[in-house]
Amino acid sequence: MAASLLSCQKGLLDTTPTGSISTAAVWKKASLARSAATGVYNEFYTLYTAATGGNGDSWRNMFEGYSSVMDIDKNWREHYLVIYGSGTPSSSDVANMFKFYYTIVFRANDVISHIGDVPDMEDSEKSRLTSEVRFLRAWAYYNLNVLWGGVPLYLDYVSDSKSATRPRSSEAEVWKAITDDLTLCIGDSNLPDRYQAGSGDYGRVTKGAAYALRGIVYQWQQEWAKALADFKEVGKCGYSLYTGDWADLLHPQNEQCAEMIFSIQCEAQDQMGNIRGRSFGNRDTGGSGWNNYLPNPAYVQGFEKADGSAFRWEDYLPGWDSMSPEARSVFFLRDGMTSDEIQKMTEYGADMSKYLTGGNEARIRKAYDNRDPRLKKSVITPYSEYVGSISGVEHTFTLRWPYRKDSASPWDIRTDTNSMFYYLWRKYVPIGNECTTAWMYEQDIILLRYAEILLRQAECENELGNTDEAVKLVNQVRSRAGAVTLNNASYPATIVTGKDNMRERIRNEFYWELGGEDSMYFNELRWGTWKDRKFRDGTSANAPLSSNGLMQIWGTATYKWVYNGDYVRYWPIPAKEREMNPSLTQNEGWKD
Repeated sequence: MAASLLSCQKGLLDTTPTGSISTAAVWKKASLARSAATGVYNEFYTLYTAATGGNGDSWRNMFEGYSSVMDIDKNWREHYLVIYGSGTPSSSDVANMFKFYYTIVFRANDVISHIGDVPDMEDSEKSRLTSEVRFLRAWAYYNLNVLWGGVPLYLDYVSDSKSATRPRSSEAEVWKAITDDLTLCIGDSNLPDRYQAGSGDYGRVTKGAAYALRGIVYQWQQEWAKALADFKEVGKCGYSLYTGDWADLLHPQNEQCAEMIFSIQCEAQDQMGNIRGRSFGNRDTGGSGWNNYLPNPAYVQGFEKADGSAFRWEDYLPGWDSMSPEARSVFFLRDGMTSDEIQKMTEYGADMSKYLTGGNEARIRKAYDNRDPRLKKSVITPYSEYVGSISGVEHTFTLRWPYRKDSASPWDIRTDTNSMFYYLWRKYVPIGNECTTAWMYEQDIILLRYAEILLRQAECENELGNTDEAVKLVNQVRSRAGAVTLNNASYPATIVTGKDNMRERIRNEFYWELGGEDSMYFNELRWGTWKDRKFRDGTSANAPLSSNGLMQIWGTATYKWVYNGDYVRYWPIPAKEREMNPSLTQNEGWKD
């Protein structure tokens, strides 16, 4: 998309253009007005891609890192200030995030207020572009309301930064403003239901995206019937599940399939690449990835068995429950350990009496083979293979411990953390030569896809007492993934026993289908489960993998998150914004 003609902001708002064309002149010519509308989209690249070259600014953190799904390499964790413990309202990371969303708001307001004045643009195009930026404004306010819990509402053009001094609106008022915007989008006959793959307009806002987001906002307010009606409309707009191999879903060849509702368009160009391909990868990922984001062992442990029953380590590795994490490391050791490797692992605390000289790898693989198929398609598990690339040459690598080498046989996966043994992502990670240059992975970043809408629809049906309908919806998602369906008489563990039981099954399905896609932090906040899941204290079943923080695969903690109080549910209003706007009140518990 074209570069924006409008400025980035200093603090909440800066109305001074940085280009040579004045703001007033933009609205005198259709080509410039289109670029201004595109500039609202361009802000998404600031947060979601490798824009500005290199790895960009450190504040661009995935929300999923705040969830129980995954954790961050210890060198990056301080950027997650809300849960790291050292964050304050003066922290630049949270200030940049606040500014990012308001940049979208003010750029959208400029377009909405002035595009009607453009003399050489058809009314139908003006209407469509207005609806597009209304959606983007609604998206920004949705994130602001979830994270900060009620923020100032600016729904018209503000020409002077000194005028941006409104107090915070209530959460309910912000929700209403969002649904009002989305309702106008939905009612616009010039906004298409969806764009077909290959369309030059693919990636722009559609009516299906507006229905999806409005349904999500209704869910936050527990208006289940309204949300359900909107989610049903998404399917009527032409969206459907991808029917190929689930493992191929988040790869470039399928980025415009009918499942994708709203996505950030990425290209194999500098400043346009998908940053997740880099930060989810490993050193054998094409272009040399960084494993900054790591699946939490408790998340991996949560994937059910192939027959729909709960997974327990003790079923595969007798003695597990009574062993220390260090002693359990024996189960993850490679075959053919050298005497030096055995000595080091003995000193580490591995219970070498349980080591199988010729079958250690086969034993641990069984614990991952008999599981929901999405586990091994989402995560690189011990002794599974990954097709990577070094200097443009493809090889098949294997995740083994202890690591030996990746430059020749045995072709072990190399990471940034070779002294530790962590789970690694497959999701969003390039295969082979899909990407050969760092920061230039072309896979689009998916913000909304149809499987999530089906699960949200199922949640609404269940909350309304229609559990049988919810089962049918969840089974669509499970069947596509190759998992056994619910209420399958051949598998007793799949039998749904009521509304409460189904609620938990639906929530599990969100994790197994969407984990790693930046959806689960907001869902855990919405469900009220975030504290218990992110800050596990190690007292629940199958401890210590139920404790929190970055852990090696067998449960030894690299670091733990500390819950500082209920106030961390909401992010702090940036101190700089309160200096500029004294009417802004601070969220409870945060001290300037």
